[in-house]
Amino acid sequence: MAEKEMLKVSIEEFSRLQGYMLLSADKDSEIYQAMKVRYIELKVFLTVSGVNLTELDRVKE
Repeated sequence: MAEKEMLKVSIEEFSRLQGYMLLSADKDSEIYQAMKVRYIELKVFLTVSGVNLTELDRVKE
C-alpha cells in the first residue's frame, strides 16, 4: 500500500473510531478501553507521519 493511501485509511479509521468513542456511555468498559488503545496507536502513527491532528482529534485523551 502506498504511503498516501495508508495515511488516508488511517485518518478515516481515526475519525470513525473517535465517533464510536464519543457515543460510548461507559468509559470504564473493556470495549472503550480497547478502542482507546487503538486511538492512541493511530494518534501516534498520524503524528509521526506529520498529520496535524488539531482539527481531527475530537476525543482529546
